[in-house]
Amino acid sequence: MIKAVFFDLYNTLCRFYPQREQIQIAAAAQFGLRPSPDGIVKGYNAADKFMTEQNAIRHVQKRSEEERDAFFAEYERLILKGAGIEVTAEVAEKVWRKVREAPSELALYDDVLPTLEILDARGLKLGVISNIYRDLQQLCEDLDIAQYMDFVVSSMTAGAEKPHPPIFLAALAKAGVKPHEAMHVGDQYAGDVAGARGVGIRPVLLDRDHLLLEHTDVDRIVSLTELPRLTEQ
Repeated sequence: MIKAVFFDLYNTLCRFYPQREQIQIAAAAQFGLRPSPDGIVKGYNAADKFMTEQNAIRHVQKRSEEERDAFFAEYERLILKGAGIEVTAEVAEKVWRKVREAPSELALYDDVLPTLEILDARGLKLGVISNIYRDLQQLCEDLDIAQYMDFVVSSMTAGAEKPHPPIFLAALAKAGVKPHEAMHVGDQYAGDVAGARGVGIRPVLLDRDHLLLEHTDVDRIVSLTELPRLTEQ
């Protein structure tokens, strides 16, 4: 029986506003590049996978400024490559700098609050697990979801990143449940699914853009509205 549900933050509960595709297209246009919105979505899928894998080795925030520049140049190169545009690392870094200069904020997906309300009403323990080096509690308050969350665990406070066990074990301890009584929802197979499964937590893969069809060994959903049903199985 599921007693607790843990959530990833970025691309699971919230996204950037304006949407990342719009920011990317505007930034790329300054260098004569014309990626399509669908191409950018595909590119972010590859780039976010790269980020998850690299953070598991050594979080980007723990790297030198030069290493971070190289990291995000490759991150941007993968985004554009997904859109069918090949650029050098130098050009990719310039585009990424324009992306970072664009004003943006975090916004909840439309399916978040209705889902949290249902799960909270059922008495489930709810929490957020994120590979983030910011004040996660404050972010939840800013997003107006703190009232639903019994706890938050960040890589900054846990001293480890997903998919490594300590961050998930910290969440289990805060929730006061056993691994088989918990479910973790996230958009990254390597970080969220493999990490949760590694400590015995039931994983759920959120595939909002229908790009993760190859992962057939895990419950895959395209909207959080599907989650309440899964917690009853």
